[in-house]
Amino acid sequence: MQIAYLINQYPKISHSFIRREILALETLGLPIKRFSIRSCQEPLIDEADQEELGKTNVILDVGFFGLLLSFIKVALTRPQRWLKALQLAFKIGWNSDRGLLLNLAYFAEACVLLERSSQLNITHYHAHFGTNSTTVLLLNNILGGVSYSFTVHGPEEFDKVKAIALPEKIQRAAFVVAISSYGKSQLYRWCEFKHWDKIKIVHCGVDNGFFSLPYQPIPEKPYLVSVGRLSEQKGQYLLVEAASKLVAQGYDFKLVLVGDGELRKPIEEAINNFNLQDTVEITGWATQEQVQNYILQSQAMVLPSFAEGLPVVIMESLALARPVISTYLAGIPELVIPEKSGWLVPAGSVEALVTTMKTVLDNPISQLEAMGKIGSDMVKKEHNVNQEAQKLKQLFESIHSTKK
Repeated sequence: MQIAYLINQYPKISHSFIRREILALETLGLPIKRFSIRSCQEPLIDEADQEELGKTNVILDVGFFGLLLSFIKVALTRPQRWLKALQLAFKIGWNSDRGLLLNLAYFAEACVLLERSSQLNITHYHAHFGTNSTTVLLLNNILGGVSYSFTVHGPEEFDKVKAIALPEKIQRAAFVVAISSYGKSQLYRWCEFKHWDKIKIVHCGVDNGFFSLPYQPIPEKPYLVSVGRLSEQKGQYLLVEAASKLVAQGYDFKLVLVGDGELRKPIEEAINNFNLQDTVEITGWATQEQVQNYILQSQAMVLPSFAEGLPVVIMESLALARPVISTYLAGIPELVIPEKSGWLVPAGSVEALVTTMKTVLDNPISQLEAMGKIGSDMVKKEHNVNQEAQKLKQLFESIHSTKK
């Protein structure tokens, strides 16, 4: 049995959870081949990601003529399968928000992957995200019969179910992973009842780099942290607005935004407009160790997202015994329990953010620490990457035994 992972861009700063999962599977004795459709354009500042880069096969490294050659070669050697896959690529392309041309490119990528599969004796592929990488695996399956599975995170997959042919992907998959009960329920909506038993919950996990750290008490200094890509979806702009209202009410605290992204300039402008230069700091991208340090310096982590699956940074913060403020979205309420491991606010409500941030800043440290302890216990029980990798390993092994 040779398992391979296919990701749109890997390694990537925001995909540390995939790296952890792969390494945990290998620790369990299951070697994994890494495939990425394209190289990541972001800088890889974490040493662990740099190491992964050297282990990863990049499909588009073959260039345009390599894609064309594989496309023609498969057409000549497997004409019936090629035609069947081409028909499906057209069907998906016509309904896709990305258009027919890009889906034909995915078909060519599937042809390249078919050759790599043969060279490396790949018996099964797994993808993270049900978007274009799973489209490639779907077409590759039709071309060569290699089975596949995929993990659905949301919200993107649930925002455009028909455009990415999610029902078709579920139907042909060996199994489908949801990262939360909420995600599982949404997948149930988009497949026939006879396929429900394919859908399994495997949580994203936190590794010993978080669990093995000695407990560090919550500091007295009023300090909040928000970790994530600076984007509309993550809601940091509203977080800056909420911070301005707190400062106007006389609160003296520090808010650190850890990350970077397309909304950085508008957020920086808001910081200047609200005169928050001494209150709000943007760090840019950070390594895992740096993220840990920022979280440990804080009294709570704030993630006011408008759309999510179940953010890994919530698991990381709770694993470090820091309570979390987040929103009533998707799988978040399965981990952030109001008044126990954190607080939940309506997405998009600056007023609710202000009220809840005041609650954190006004609460005694002993109460914050008690909440952090509850959250830490929950993560250790439900989001240990080694435990979750064992579930995946058993799923991969069940496919292998079925094929024999």
